[in-house]
Amino acid sequence: MKWDTVLEILSNQGLMLLKEHLILVGISLSIAIIIALPLGILLTRPPFKKWLNKILSFLNTAQGVPSLAVVAIFLPIMGVGFKPSIIALTLYGLLPIVRNTIAGINDVDPDILEAAKGMGMDNRLILRKVELPLALPIIMAGIQTSAVLTVGTATIAVLIGGGGLGNLIFRGISTFNPALILTGSLITAAIAIILDQTIGYIQKGLSPYNK
Repeated sequence: MKWDTVLEILSNQGLMLLKEHLILVGISLSIAIIIALPLGILLTRPPFKKWLNKILSFLNTAQGVPSLAVVAIFLPIMGVGFKPSIIALTLYGLLPIVRNTIAGINDVDPDILEAAKGMGMDNRLILRKVELPLALPIIMAGIQTSAVLTVGTATIAVLIGGGGLGNLIFRGISTFNPALILTGSLITAAIAIILDQTIGYIQKGLSPYNK
């Protein structure tokens, strides 16, 4: 196999499929953050702590199901296409963000919280000014994990018509074409690495310890 074959595949098909893959990952990860971050915060508040074990158990179950099965579950429910792929990928990416949000907030030193209360801060202000800034590194680590997980799982979305780089990989497997498999795998790995490093850089910039 020659590298010029890989480059030809990339120029002819890879760029379009790369765009599809990035759209899948971007939308599903954004929705996962929008859902998981508030959910994780709520589950650390006294009125909602009673739901903690049940919700984490559900998310753990969803995470424990093989990615192929998660995507396939939505086939008989919603058919094929973009929307069921987004829903499946969003569901698969929730757990790391929820779990890390809860862990980050619960790890805040109680003495710091007491000091904030002593300064006259109410619960909302403590959450915004104390808990979330201190929990941010752990929360961002959860988003990192979710992002990398979503990039890899999105390759399976092609099986229900979601498009993306999985098209190259599965077409390469079915036609015994190593160049297609290698091209799809390399681009997917590159996206995962870039996302991981980018979010890590943002995490360092937002961390209160770096200010």
